[in-house]
Amino acid sequence: MANHKSALKRIRSNESKRLRNKYQHKTTRNAIKRLRELTDKKEAEALLPSVVSMLDRLAKKNIIHANKAANLKSNLVKHVASI
Repeated sequence: MANHKSALKRIRSNESKRLRNKYQHKTTRNAIKRLRELTDKKEAEALLPSVVSMLDRLAKKNIIHANKAANLKSNLVKHVASI
């Protein structure tokens, strides 16, 4: 167990950040799944910008790697174009 006040605070803040990151990551994964399941092109084109924005935010905060975000965005754009 930590002995210093700063170490105790770091444990608390790390846990809250971990939960926030987990929530954002899971929400984005669900949005991606929803987008991939869509068959209507209009709906998919409407949802795509919000999903891309979520991926950019995750990459900016280093929750996912920037290249992974780019690959996901590329594949989603290809998928929407092919509907």
